[in-house]
Amino acid sequence: MPRKTLKQRREKNPTDDNQNRVRSVIDSVVGTETPDDLMLSILDVLDESGKMPTVGKYYTFVYNAKTRNIRYDSNPLVAVTEVYNWGFRGFNYHWNEMRQYTWDEVAGSLYEIFSEELADLREVPFGNIRLNS
Repeated sequence: MPRKTLKQRREKNPTDDNQNRVRSVIDSVVGTETPDDLMLSILDVLDESGKMPTVGKYYTFVYNAKTRNIRYDSNPLVAVTEVYNWGFRGFNYHWNEMRQYTWDEVAGSLYEIFSEELADLREVPFGNIRLNS
């Protein structure tokens, strides 16, 4: 059975296009983009939210892990659950598990994702799992 396109899958989770900033990115995906190309397209339509997340909100950002020989997601999509003086913890939708992020390794700003955009972004393959060597 052939896979459905992002546009076909989106029709199951409709949101108001006027309120959904990422819809244009989804509509333009052809399937040959790299995760980093997709991330750049996503960041182009979102607004910077600063460096401090709010518990209970969703964010994406560029992350560069410092710990050697670990796998990490350089383009996380996270539901923030806890904020600490060293960073924050949250559920990473690309890993489907809790992860922690330190302030110094967040490159630039966080970008808040509205709840009505989350289902759409979960369909975009912009997660970039890397090995920090």
